Amino acid sequence: MANNDRVLLVEGQNDKHVIRHFRNRHQAMPEFCIQDKGGIEELLEDIGLEILAPNHKAVGILVDANDDLNARWDAVATRLREENIEMPSSPDPTGTIIDSNPRVGIWLMPDNESPGELENFVAEMIPQNDPIWPRSTNYIDSIPEKDRKFTAKKRLRAQLHAWLATREDPRQMGLAISTQDLCVDGTLSTAFAKWLRQLFEQAPVASK
Repeated sequence: MANNDRVLLVEGQNDKHVIRHFRNRHQAMPEFCIQDKGGIEELLEDIGLEILAPNHKAVGILVDANDDLNARWDAVATRLREENIEMPSSPDPTGTIIDSNPRVGIWLMPDNESPGELENFVAEMIPQNDPIWPRSTNYIDSIPEKDRKFTAKKRLRAQLHAWLATREDPRQMGLAISTQDLCVDGTLSTAFAKWLRQLFEQAPVASK
């Protein structure tokens, strides 16, 4: 049973699905509740409510950097400053954690330093020297631009889903983590797991 006093706010169902399976692959990962907010605007709007919830000991915020990491950081930081949370001017590359009450953590997908989204993070979990990944990228890149239904910004997403389609039982990103088609012990995955542990383990007792 997830701890309702420790919550991770995410933008959508894909994020929730991936994080749930990622957590399950790691031993001794603390329990926390994952809340799908249904979009970035809804997540930003609810930050204040989650910070003020009387039972919350730790609140994590997981959002895509998209095209402008600094703009996304500023959007999150502004909402937190409105709740009197002191914020650094830029994200910590290893994941930001603020020792406030409640404890607050921010992770900008994929790595707190680069533009991108959840799929960039998941692509980093594809095993090294995987023989299908180059074929998947080449397949997507070989589609004439006039025939593509996806934008250039979603190229990696298309490549990733082409790779997922080659699994024994084609599946979603989260299930590919659960079945160990994706690795969770790489450098980026290890850093993210460490951030989750630091944020949600031994969170201070909230008193407001």
